[in-house]
Amino acid sequence: MSQATVQAGSAARLDSLPISGWHRRMTAIVGIGSFFDLYEVFLGGVLAAVLAEQWGLGTTGKSMVIASAFAGMFVGANVMSALADRWGRRRVFILNLASYSLLSIIAAFSPDLAFFVVVRFLCGVGIGSELVLVDTYLAEFLPGRVRGRYVSWAYVVGFLGVPLAALFGARVVAGHQILGLDGWRWLLIAGGLGALFVLAARTWLPESPRWLETHGRAAESEEVVARIEAAAGVTTPPRVDAAVIEAAPEGRVPLRRLLDPEYRRRTVMLAVFNVLQTVGYYGFGTLAPLVLVSKGYDVTDSLGYAALAFAGYPLGALVAVPIVERLERKHLIVVSALLLAAFGLVFGLSTDTAVIVTAGFLLTVSSNVFSNAFHVYQAEIFPTTIRATAVGTCYSLSRLISAVLPFIAVSALETFHAGGVFAGAAVIMGLLCLDVGLLGPRSTGRALEEV
Repeated sequence: MSQATVQAGSAARLDSLPISGWHRRMTAIVGIGSFFDLYEVFLGGVLAAVLAEQWGLGTTGKSMVIASAFAGMFVGANVMSALADRWGRRRVFILNLASYSLLSIIAAFSPDLAFFVVVRFLCGVGIGSELVLVDTYLAEFLPGRVRGRYVSWAYVVGFLGVPLAALFGARVVAGHQILGLDGWRWLLIAGGLGALFVLAARTWLPESPRWLETHGRAAESEEVVARIEAAAGVTTPPRVDAAVIEAAPEGRVPLRRLLDPEYRRRTVMLAVFNVLQTVGYYGFGTLAPLVLVSKGYDVTDSLGYAALAFAGYPLGALVAVPIVERLERKHLIVVSALLLAAFGLVFGLSTDTAVIVTAGFLLTVSSNVFSNAFHVYQAEIFPTTIRATAVGTCYSLSRLISAVLPFIAVSALETFHAGGVFAGAAVIMGLLCLDVGLLGPRSTGRALEEV
């Protein structure tokens, strides 16, 4: 990384702090926010299975239900992430949840597919940068020695939304109507009201001192760091050599900056990674209820079995906590991706209910070790001045592929059946392993300014 123009004391002071209740509270509040992004991501498959029956949707209609929010997330991940580098992490953190909450409640009262698709697209725009901001925000506050572990804890909280989306979906769909409203509408209302509650908690979060410092707001940065030091019981800040970081450019970060010689290799690696990981990771989560229906299970049973398989998501995030600091991040990504591919093949090829649910469960455990490792990793490999833009731009590709994927995968599922779909996904995950293994830098345990 290049040396730059603004002397930064906050980075070294934040990295030297002992972990305190302040760090744990921040991680919990940020993690709860990620719940709604992940709830939203996996809700698409639940809604597609339900609305296919209720609205008589064909292949295209089901694909639109899944794809609409992902298309919005592609836009949101690009636009809102760039705004986070210009306006600050905290302001955009609040803006994205506020817009998502309102739009999710509006989507619950959709009269037809066309209205539903438009509002779900706008929901995606609102929530699209959430995980990018989670990764960026936590990376900029947490000491390097525990960064991976605490980001993993945040995702343990967040991934509780995945089995809840399927389990709650099965329960409310089985009830058909609650207070005169179809059960699926309550899935959207619950997401909107829950996000509104978390939005109120987020007003407690301070702005990132690293971001403040790069924007010439040293006094505000000092105030935030001093407050965190006081909460950690540090009365005399340690004398450490401050890192040197670069000043933020005026206006929006130009995308060509990501292809500067010092960033080009990692930008290409992360862009290719996000295109490929979508198939193996989000492909299972969004298609699992439809795959189970294609295997002959009815909608309610398929959602119940999907919920059992999806229970592996928070457990996988929990498994990642003790190992994410012990193994080099890029190596952990490769190993977990190979396991994800193997369990996906078993899930796709099996016809036995117990084997299907067990393979799905083990796949989701592996996939969230994978997910936690790469969410930590992608926020570590770019400097503060372009971090949100770089991560958001590359990560948005996963949302774009997720928007296109249902139109391909739903048709492929009908043509090649589950085994063929998951065999193709396994090949793609193999290519992902080569991409990260050959092009990815090492990052575990290092200060952000050293990666």
